[in-house]
Amino acid sequence: MPPAGRTPLVSDTPWAQTWKLIGARFRALSDKAGRRIMQRTLKIGISARIFHPESGAKGLRSKTLQYLEESIAQWVMSRDVLVFMIPTVNTNGLVHPSNIRLRDYAKHLDGLVLQGGADVSPQSYAEAATRPEWSGDRVRDMYELELLHEFVEAGKPVLGICRGCQLINVAFGGTLYQDIASDVPTAIAHVNDLYDSNYHELSFPPGSTLASLLNVKNATVNSIHHQAVKDLGRDLAIEAVSGPDNIVEAIRYRKAPFVMGLQWHPEFHRAGGPALLDCMPILDGFLRAARETRF
Repeated sequence: MPPAGRTPLVSDTPWAQTWKLIGARFRALSDKAGRRIMQRTLKIGISARIFHPESGAKGLRSKTLQYLEESIAQWVMSRDVLVFMIPTVNTNGLVHPSNIRLRDYAKHLDGLVLQGGADVSPQSYAEAATRPEWSGDRVRDMYELELLHEFVEAGKPVLGICRGCQLINVAFGGTLYQDIASDVPTAIAHVNDLYDSNYHELSFPPGSTLASLLNVKNATVNSIHHQAVKDLGRDLAIEAVSGPDNIVEAIRYRKAPFVMGLQWHPEFHRAGGPALLDCMPILDGFLRAARETRF
């Protein structure tokens, strides 16, 4: 009973007290569920490289193969996350039809890494190949462009490596140098027989968010590409360039929390020694975005 002379408050009624208790219990359960979601091991998808059948070959070389380059999987897993290779889907297959879509992977995974590999086909940015060996892999382009679109639409982070950087540019209407040596004669050699031991300096334009993330003003990275960003796609920003020749080395999509492309291979840097850029802050930033957008 309230003290004499005081009118009972609504909050003092048994019904109000019950609702307070229910509300407190609901908030506690919501907080607990939120913590479990945030603590759940991240699931990161990596796009597949595609080996197309060779004419006249037997055994595995006569089959279509989809695979991961080991270093990229190990690099992502180094932060104790689960990695899944995302295969192409064939809803019209005569032997093994499926109702699974790439959209389903974007729904259930927390982020996407587009790994390196074959050239992007000039057809994907409305050009003809200037040489037959630069015709690229149109099949893989179509698969990865759809995959990229689905993850961006789902609000999930995307990190493109080498070819993946070029694909992000093409996805937003950009074009590529089909061959840097031919199209930019003044450029340094961005690929040679040294492969992942071919290095160059990196510089960052004013306002680069990548420079802030890495907390550096310049750096050294590996260089394993003969193609590169030419005309920048819509709503993309240049995050880094090759110091000697101004070739684009990193881009970012401005209308998403984290969609970034790196022209170099961060997964090879640890083996290259301390002289190379420490790229773990990039991986950490990507995974942080994955945690923040998993709702």
